Amino acid sequence: MRLASGARRYAVPPLALAVPLLFVFAPAGLACAAVGFFTLWFHRDPEREIADSGVVAPADGRVSVCRTESGRVRVGVFMNVSDVHVNRAPLGGVVASVDHRLGAHRPAFSKDSEKNERVRITTDSYELDLIAGAFARRIHPSVEPGDTVARGERVGHISFGSRVDVLLPPEYGREDVDVAVGEQVTAGETVIA
Repeated sequence: MRLASGARRYAVPPLALAVPLLFVFAPAGLACAAVGFFTLWFHRDPEREIADSGVVAPADGRVSVCRTESGRVRVGVFMNVSDVHVNRAPLGGVVASVDHRLGAHRPAFSKDSEKNERVRITTDSYELDLIAGAFARRIHPSVEPGDTVARGERVGHISFGSRVDVLLPPEYGREDVDVAVGEQVTAGETVIA
């Protein structure tokens, strides 16, 4: 099973602690083992059949945002705890910048999440915001300025959270969006526009 980068950093401590605790106090050892194995499962990174055309979903989850702002369309995907948290490029392009902004850790589905910590990946045609939520504390981009990304390519992941927004290229209007708020999408496979 392929894992997102950083998975071992979060899983090894509870798994290492589980071994001696199993001999001292078995319930605590089992609890640590469960946390470690859950962490590995949470950071799973399955292969995907990337759609041949269109703008693909940047994350697994439910569409939570679909709005027009400053003449461009924003589509956001909220990732639940059971969703894969590896994020993918919705379109091909050249990465212009990767900017980290500190902020709050409000629930990613609330209006207050606009103030949340995030990493913005800006390309030559679209922007991708990886947004931390109430429990998410680590955003791990895997691209740098100057990188060329293909549609559906892995661009990062969020450990234990939360939402990914794509600001579509200017030529896409609201009528081009193929998903609705509440719809379940799969990163790299579901065409959102």
